[in-house]
Amino acid sequence: MRKLLFGVACSLLLAALSGCVIPAYSGDPVRRTDELLYTSENLRLLLDEWERFWFLDQPSHITPYRTHGGIM
Repeated sequence: MRKLLFGVACSLLLAALSGCVIPAYSGDPVRRTDELLYTSENLRLLLDEWERFWFLDQPSHITPYRTHGGIM
């Protein structure tokens, strides 16, 4: 009986966190559009943050033309 209750509690918690029971976005179309735009902008900028963290946004030194790469 404990395992059954624990399983039901875990599944309810997982469903609530994934947005099944409680919606992740608003029901108002205008507010939902704003929320989706904010979410998509954050995910789009994640790639830039990843490249900046691993220093992939620095200029390549094997280019055929010279680049300074520092602050002038």
